Amino acid sequence: MTGLRVLITGAGSGIGRALAIEADRHGHRVILVGRRAGPLTRTAEGMRDAWVLPADVTTPDGRASIARAVAETGLDILINNAGVVPSGAADASDDAQIAATLALNIAAPIALTRDLLGALTASRGQVVNVGSVFGDIGFPYFSLYSASKFALRGYSDALRRELAPRGIAVTYLAPRATRTDAAQGFARLIGPMAMTLDSPQIVAGHAWRAIAARKREQMPASRERLFVALQRLRPGLIDRALIRLARDPAVIDAARDLSS
Repeated sequence: MTGLRVLITGAGSGIGRALAIEADRHGHRVILVGRRAGPLTRTAEGMRDAWVLPADVTTPDGRASIARAVAETGLDILINNAGVVPSGAADASDDAQIAATLALNIAAPIALTRDLLGALTASRGQVVNVGSVFGDIGFPYFSLYSASKFALRGYSDALRRELAPRGIAVTYLAPRATRTDAAQGFARLIGPMAMTLDSPQIVAGHAWRAIAARKREQMPASRERLFVALQRLRPGLIDRALIRLARDPAVIDAARDLSS
């Protein structure tokens, strides 16, 4: 299908920008949401039908401006993509970082989805929540991030079951680590943890196939899919592997640098 009305949060960079470009390539009308107009405008360059909408999804005023825009245009697909990726030792995060992470990664998508359900009900539309493999596999030195993505995955499951009678699909996307600006925050851990990062474009292309099919969830087409299956079926195996990783002196040193 083409010509759907798609709203993407965090559309100014990274996966959000790539999802927006992919949506435009499929012929959809895109509403680009983010805190700053400049990056959104750059995302919109060359698009056929894009609306730049600066708004902070963590605030009631920001969500109200989004709801007003959707009341004018209607909505077929809401993509809750905006998020942060905190990393470092569990005892290094302060109250402000914990609150900010949970506000953006889980409270904002819950509240924005609530505010836009009327429009999505009218279109028998779709909610897409961008999670992470770390929402299935709790990773050492990413405890706060994992917690927020576990919560988003649980919310997606519950929401899917609740909204099915309205004809609304809910899709949970779980990419692995991606080469975005956010990845710079944990760059010191990439080597010691032997992480493989995908490009935002690869993530977006894979994601849109799942979105178009209104799938329940989408996992990366990589070894992480096996790790998620083992986590669900044999969590002790994943425990042992990640505990060994957490004990690695190089990982400990990298995490200490992030936390200092």
